[in-house]
Amino acid sequence: MNARGFGLVELMLSLAIGTLLALAVSAMLVGAHAGYLRHGAGARLDDSGRQALAMMARAVRQAGYAGAGAPPPWPAAMTGLDASGVAQNSHGIDGPWPAAVNGSDVLAVRHAGAGAGSGDGSMTDCAGFAIGEGEEGWSIFHVATGADGEGELRCKYLGGSGWGGDAIVRGVDSLQILYGIDTDDPADGVPNRYLNATQVTALDAAGGKGWSRVASMRIALLLHGERHSDPGAPAASHDLFGSGYTAIAGGRDAGVVIDEKVLPAIQRQRVRRVVGATVFVRN
Repeated sequence: MNARGFGLVELMLSLAIGTLLALAVSAMLVGAHAGYLRHGAGARLDDSGRQALAMMARAVRQAGYAGAGAPPPWPAAMTGLDASGVAQNSHGIDGPWPAAVNGSDVLAVRHAGAGAGSGDGSMTDCAGFAIGEGEEGWSIFHVATGADGEGELRCKYLGGSGWGGDAIVRGVDSLQILYGIDTDDPADGVPNRYLNATQVTALDAAGGKGWSRVASMRIALLLHGERHSDPGAPAASHDLFGSGYTAIAGGRDAGVVIDEKVLPAIQRQRVRRVVGATVFVRN
């Protein structure tokens, strides 16, 4: 009786084909998982960006509201700092100033309250607390490093018992702001030039037409996802106000371009988003 079966050649060929199929399926699974991570991180960044811009836009639109009682007067309804941090317990944005996170800027907005007692909710600070009539509301936005080493957009505000602060959005590499200045005389409320905070302060020093002439604001944020949310991605460079502005002012405006190659290794291979908005000052 003749024995029939697989020979050594057939067995080796079958093993080789099976191994190749397993490797192909594994590669497909790894690629699908990486795509899932990128998609999920991107969706979360889109939500975080919308939230951050909405909160900052609301504060800017409230800037300078005078209300029915004191305050103001103030020197200006808003002010800011380039490439700086904020001391948690100092008044407003007074120094000493801690080091900036990746050259991030600081925005401070002031306005009066509305409504008797604790307020009617129409005027709030960046933490969502209502500001009552006759009170002074503050919303100060800056980037700081959290306890786990992640950058986060924070809100500093003036509460009943002093200054406080809360994290608004995690995963922030840089906050950058340009101020649209109305240089016409008389002012018509239309911005003619966009400058950074240092340049606006210099205008004030030269003739008092700086912070009081801010008619609009360009806000840009660079956000990042969780660790390894973009595995295998090469290091990229991100221009927060576009490559044109970076070419003109990048060398003298820290933080408007973030190159992933100079970030710590743990911050690389992450999904990133640049989000921005232009907001007009109502008051």
